[in-house]
Amino acid sequence: MARDSGGYEGDPPVGVLTDAASVFGLLASPARLHIVWALAGGESDVTGLAERVGGALPAVSQHLTKLKLAGLVGARREGRRQVYYVCDPDVVAVVRLVIDRLDERRTSPAARRGLA
Repeated sequence: MARDSGGYEGDPPVGVLTDAASVFGLLASPARLHIVWALAGGESDVTGLAERVGGALPAVSQHLTKLKLAGLVGARREGRRQVYYVCDPDVVAVVRLVIDRLDERRTSPAARRGLA
């Protein structure tokens, strides 16, 4: 039997689907998506991320904690500050793919004419 693009014969195991739903649930927040997008471009501390994503420092810190607990981002100490980075480049690839495709649809000539 031929394998699907995911490498499974048939459907993925329930545990894998559950894990995927958890990741997608975490990324369902525009703020967390923006944080992952920003970190995909390079490491940052919470202050820099708050400035970039336009969020309050405590809120961005909470989002980072959730992303860190899920293993999507990591942190290391540099002196007195924590520097955050992406741990899972595959998640970044999915985020970039979705955002790029949605942006293409919004800016396509058909979309501008109201046909898409």
